[in-house]
Amino acid sequence: MNAAKKKQRAIIIGSGFGGLSAAIRLQSQGFDTVLLEQRDKAGGRAYVYEQDGFKFDAGPTVITAPDALEELFSLSGRKMSDYVELQSLDPFYRLLWHDGTTFDYSNDEDFLLSQIRDRNPGDVDGYLRFLEYSKEVFREGYEKLGTVPFLNFWSMIKVAPQLMKLSAHRSVYSIVSKYIQDPYLREAFSFHSLLVGGNPFRASAIYTLIHYLERNWGVHFPKGGTGALVGGMVKLYQDVGGRLLLSTSVEQILEENGRIVGVKTRSGETLNADLVVSNADVHYTYNHLLKDSKLAKPRAKRLNNMHYSMSLFLIYFGTKKQYRGKFCHHNVIFGPRYRGLLKDIFIRGKLADDFSLYLHSPTLTDPSLAPPGCDTFYALSPVPHLGKNPMDWNKAGEEYGDRILKFLEDQYMPDLKNQIVTKRIFTPLDFKDQLSAHLGNAFSLEPLLTQSAYFRQHNRDDKIAGLYFVGAGTHPGAGIPGVVGSAKATVNTIIEDQQRSGEAFLEGTLAPT
Repeated sequence: MNAAKKKQRAIIIGSGFGGLSAAIRLQSQGFDTVLLEQRDKAGGRAYVYEQDGFKFDAGPTVITAPDALEELFSLSGRKMSDYVELQSLDPFYRLLWHDGTTFDYSNDEDFLLSQIRDRNPGDVDGYLRFLEYSKEVFREGYEKLGTVPFLNFWSMIKVAPQLMKLSAHRSVYSIVSKYIQDPYLREAFSFHSLLVGGNPFRASAIYTLIHYLERNWGVHFPKGGTGALVGGMVKLYQDVGGRLLLSTSVEQILEENGRIVGVKTRSGETLNADLVVSNADVHYTYNHLLKDSKLAKPRAKRLNNMHYSMSLFLIYFGTKKQYRGKFCHHNVIFGPRYRGLLKDIFIRGKLADDFSLYLHSPTLTDPSLAPPGCDTFYALSPVPHLGKNPMDWNKAGEEYGDRILKFLEDQYMPDLKNQIVTKRIFTPLDFKDQLSAHLGNAFSLEPLLTQSAYFRQHNRDDKIAGLYFVGAGTHPGAGIPGVVGSAKATVNTIIEDQQRSGEAFLEGTLAPT
């Protein structure tokens, strides 16, 4: 056996789920890693606000595909259950409409079918056929391709026949409508693409796989909130020897002669590296962190012309009264318009008078997130990104938040205004300023067929050696399963690249996992 050579140094920029997953994988494979996070806590969009005794998960709260998370722990012979406890939720979501209609989207198939039958008996068979379609898309799009990087056009050509067979060129909504007739049920089974930043009327039908993914593995919530899952992943990363530097902003990715050599921090410190993995916004990475690189300019220009996801307006609030009966843990409240509202958000760039909301009510599952007798909530409203509507959210934010709270008070939560004891808002400007998200987008590139797989930002840069990407902007896309999958695809690519170049990191060889 050869003597061990110097470990390769990898710097990961950003500690969102994608960055954390990549850091864990690289460190577990024997790399010397440093994870840099510009904020004072790890998590990226999965930040945690603690305010007046209330704990608010800032971002992703729908936890699916637990096996993908468990795999990160098993790489080093550990168990996720020793770090964080996941609790199964049922129903997955409660769907509510303006006319009082409710629908519990549950994994209890008999119950689910009975609700469909109550809406439209003819849609029971249609739903079962849609479920089979979603299952096939899941197998092809997630199990086979979800962690396979599309680094050249040939890789796309090889899968094109199967994608066409699955009608990937059609939209999510058109596929759902092929099987289901009731308008409310069409909304119930097409809204999932919004969870990854896609308009159901434009997003590729490939994203119908989310439906079967949830049916297959369930929907979960970590005890202590999503922040507890982030905390468990941080502890795992540090347990396997990784270094996390908080409040450390990267000003520039350093490249010499077409190869990555390190990064320069905003404080002026230079950190050397053999490779860099960016979990930062892809547009920000190319247009700011690589602004002095001639090799990066063509990609930066291309990213300027791509379509970005909508943004979000979020209002977090804690109440001194507990609201029970109307809601479950995850709630989707549909407004009176569906297609028209989405057109306002994605096409017209109009901040509409009506809205649809996602309402998170985590204290129904975990009362520890609020003081005794209190409740924690956040309401999320999809809104146009700043490129579609450059409005001043510093002025409009409070008024828009008040409109949402008044709506909730009038329809679902009596006396809400007087029961709120703490609140805060997060607007498209915050996505831009705090998360460096281009145009204040919430999910990076919009999940269109022409911006998926090979057509998305590649997991490895085509021209700059040692530059890699994870997160929502690269393959396979947004959502926790997507960004965790991107880390697997990217790290396997890194290992294969290093093996091809004949470099060894430790005694023996490294194998993709």
